[in-house]
Amino acid sequence: MTNLIYTPEKEIENRINSLKVAIDKAGLDGVVIVHHTNLFYFSGTSQSAHLFVPKKGKPLLMVRKSFKRAAKESSLDNIVEEKSIKKLEKRIFEAGYKDLSKIGLELDVIPFNTYKFYNDKVFVNSELVDASNIFKKIRLIKSRWEIDLLRTACKALTHGFGKVPALLKPGMTEIEFAGLFEAQLRKSGYGGCSKMRAFNQDFLFGNIVSGISGSIPTYFDGPVGGEGLTPANNPHGAGWKKIQRDEPVYLDYTCVVNGYTADAERIYVMGDLSEKFYKAHDNALKIQDELIRMIEPGVEWQTLYLKAVDMAEKFSMLDNFMGIGNDQVKFIGHGVGLELDEFPVFAKGLSMKLEIGMCFAIEPKFVFPDGAVGIENTFALRDDKVEKLTLFDENIIKV
Repeated sequence: MTNLIYTPEKEIENRINSLKVAIDKAGLDGVVIVHHTNLFYFSGTSQSAHLFVPKKGKPLLMVRKSFKRAAKESSLDNIVEEKSIKKLEKRIFEAGYKDLSKIGLELDVIPFNTYKFYNDKVFVNSELVDASNIFKKIRLIKSRWEIDLLRTACKALTHGFGKVPALLKPGMTEIEFAGLFEAQLRKSGYGGCSKMRAFNQDFLFGNIVSGISGSIPTYFDGPVGGEGLTPANNPHGAGWKKIQRDEPVYLDYTCVVNGYTADAERIYVMGDLSEKFYKAHDNALKIQDELIRMIEPGVEWQTLYLKAVDMAEKFSMLDNFMGIGNDQVKFIGHGVGLELDEFPVFAKGLSMKLEIGMCFAIEPKFVFPDGAVGIENTFALRDDKVEKLTLFDENIIKV
């Protein structure tokens, strides 16, 4: 890939129009967007800026740095340079928006001290309220443009999986193998940052573990952890362990290309595995295939999770499903897009329903003291079917 891709004007226009409807319905006079993910989604740029979107009228993008890049990347009409955050309210007034009684902010991610600054020093005449769910719900439904971008990211990830047999050697450390694999993703356009909305869930690239490393739990809200390189920073995924023959090598990776996040997992082995792992992996495939069969508009999110748990119990593997003991996670899939942890979330108690345009990963996995196996793929719910976007061999791959 050699060319930068900019979000089309029509795409931004459709998003802004959806946001205005939601703003009006919520009884807000407007919203101010500052978090990079939402900022990019609604303006087309991730530069340091504040985007004001009124319930009526044109949005105003106020850029601190870099104005030059923001003006090039965004298709919005009203883009101004503003170095001082304290002058944001004045800028909005000058643009003709005098009624700012109630303004929505991204209070799910804005730090408290930053919120206090906005409340006490910037928007002193406004009531500031949380509008985070408005943004999440609009971003939940992907356009054809977004699904095409997601498909490109998925192709890059599956291309990387295909390089594994030439990279994996007995005796190499997990982190050495991770570096070689990640280099393949970077060559395909991986931006090197997988964004998470959840607090303190940030991580880099993905997760490579081998054998017993697959049973080491971590802070990360996923079924498989890994020791990582240090307790100090990102204690997760590939560590100093040497990869041996006849043990499962588990690769669970994202690939973010043009902002959109592919997510998939595959199992490799140098040599062979015990029957236990093959049986568990086969059961994971059966769970995935049954969930795919169930997916259609109108299905409640929790239905997929409950079905997966029921199947794991019937396979007599519930104790190893999605982790071990207290470290088991209580979901079977999650939304993907500009962030890795978007809606929908397939978990008990979530009765929201699937809709056309939703994109998500499904990841049935089994964890044992001596290793982890399973499957994960990225999907899009299209007009007439669920489309699998990560197309690569799903069986345990012998190297």
